[in-house]
Amino acid sequence: MPSGILLLDKPLGLSSNGALQRVRRLLAGEKAGHAGSLDPLATGMLPICLGEATKIAGDIVAGAKRYQFTVALGVRTATGDAEGEVTEEAPVPALTRAGVATVLGAFLGPRAQVPPMYSAVKQGGAPLYRLARAGLIVERAARTIELHELVVLARGADSLELETRCSKGTYVRVLAEEIAAALGTVGHVSALRRLAVEPFGSEPMQTLESLERTCAAGGEARLLPADYPLRHLPAVHLTAADAARLRKGQAVPAEVPAANDPGAGEAQRLRLYDEAGSFLGIGIAAGAHAVRPRRLLNT
Repeated sequence: MPSGILLLDKPLGLSSNGALQRVRRLLAGEKAGHAGSLDPLATGMLPICLGEATKIAGDIVAGAKRYQFTVALGVRTATGDAEGEVTEEAPVPALTRAGVATVLGAFLGPRAQVPPMYSAVKQGGAPLYRLARAGLIVERAARTIELHELVVLARGADSLELETRCSKGTYVRVLAEEIAAALGTVGHVSALRRLAVEPFGSEPMQTLESLERTCAAGGEARLLPADYPLRHLPAVHLTAADAARLRKGQAVPAEVPAANDPGAGEAQRLRLYDEAGSFLGIGIAAGAHAVRPRRLLNT
């Protein structure tokens, strides 16, 4: 079974789970998961973790995202995107360059955002979208998100094409509705593409079609190693004997590098390797001269 991270360019109209299952069948992977879902309407980068790489999926989900999206102004839909039923129409005021820039500037930085009803967020054990399809609307707790960038790529009489770099948990559909409201109208997302997921911004994506051709020709899919998203963590190399003890759950002696994992506090996370350079998994500093296992790979 292959182990690593595949950066899929998810096609339009396919759910994230549908894309995952197709990749699993192509690569004969029994254990796989996607790190951060995309709506069927959305295209773009969908990191898929295969084999032992599934153990570090949480680190990928935590990364910032970059999206390109189009806000269709003057029309609100039930789902916040082009697939939903039209629920409201409103006139669109004249959009000036300065006026739009002022509105968008107010969205930068930390802000509270309420997840949409049509989302996979669970409440009472049920995804919100199931409740929404049953005609129910329930209270949702706001979440703190952050927009690092929000720029205009194109401006039309009743549309805006935008690009944003934002924190995890940001719903672009909600953002589009909020921007439309700030402009004095209503709106929805008519196109959405995820350009990048940190830290994979410079890495190329693979389409399902290219993956099918590679597999049909007997080739191997391009997979990034499981430790790729963990390069911000200090690395610790262990002897063969200490690596064996670590695999048994024991703390082992090691010189712990200075902390550079913000927010980790005393539980400083580390990348662990054996003396051959093979990635063992994630460890925790046990003082300045020892490490203990946190999440190890079965290699």
